[in-house]
Amino acid sequence: MKSSESSSIGNMKALILVGGYGTRLRPLTLFRPKPLVEFANKPILVHQLDALVAAGVTQVGITLIFSHETEPLGTAGPLALAREILSSNPEPFFVLNADITCEFPFKEMVQFHKGHGKEGTIVVTRVEEPSKYGVVVCAEDGMIQRFVEKPQEFVSNKINAGMYIFNPSILDRIEVKPTSIEKEIFPAMADSGNLYAFELQGYWMDIGQPKDFLVGMCLHLTSLKAKGAKLATGDGIVGNVLVIGPNCRIGPNVTIGPDVIIEEGVCIKRSTIMKGSKIKSHSWLDSSIVGWNCVIGKWVRMENVTVLGEDVIVSDEVYINGGKVLPHKAISASVPEPQIIM
Repeated sequence: MKSSESSSIGNMKALILVGGYGTRLRPLTLFRPKPLVEFANKPILVHQLDALVAAGVTQVGITLIFSHETEPLGTAGPLALAREILSSNPEPFFVLNADITCEFPFKEMVQFHKGHGKEGTIVVTRVEEPSKYGVVVCAEDGMIQRFVEKPQEFVSNKINAGMYIFNPSILDRIEVKPTSIEKEIFPAMADSGNLYAFELQGYWMDIGQPKDFLVGMCLHLTSLKAKGAKLATGDGIVGNVLVIGPNCRIGPNVTIGPDVIIEEGVCIKRSTIMKGSKIKSHSWLDSSIVGWNCVIGKWVRMENVTVLGEDVIVSDEVYINGGKVLPHKAISASVPEPQIIM
């Protein structure tokens, strides 16, 4: 027998915003959509789907409904396209940006949303430098009063975290045309007292660009460790690592995909190695992303957010400092300064 809370969440739907070209995460997104890029050995999108299922949502992943936009509809237009689906029952629904990582507290979000009883809930997170963002100003009970874009004087340190719960009535506010939910819909909802802020506890990161992808990976691994997840341990491991190859020093903060070969004497830290890649002996990787099916030669050094696209070959004894290498390239000379290798 399901509890009433679990049953209620199970009737809810989720709209995940996966549109866009993923340009910030290139070269990883040149040949695959950003939501399908592996983050900690699972596609970015799957982390959210798993969290929805864990919260009790039962309709995720059974039916996939694709929406083709003849022109980009922004962050609100897709809700209008999905009007018939999202309004099929009176339950509120989730709307999620696809390229964020956090603890995904969906049960707590639903409880908060139904507690205040208004039309919408925005998840917010605190940042150290609010002047870089648009901030959310809200009352003690969470009711949002206004939004301030990149404030020069301190008014709030809470920003939109890209996760929402809405009642179906929000769909009456949105037309099928290019619309920004943040700039056009939210201010009107706040003016009428219909929008509340749920403050996120724990980590949060937009992983839509390489340096933040790596930061998010570190935060995610730290969270796994705190939850008691089984991580590899041993003399050659430093910190929280998911997988390790033999005779190497791996960590901290490393994820290694399936079918990866790591030869003797390799040192890897704060990096992700994707499926099918090979790291030859005595290479050193720090703050790097190695795409699918790459080959890293012997005595190679890569650092400073170096990103290799799919099927890149790096010759022996090459140094790459912050290079972004497009897929199917061969690198035979060092790259001493950050640049794009085409």
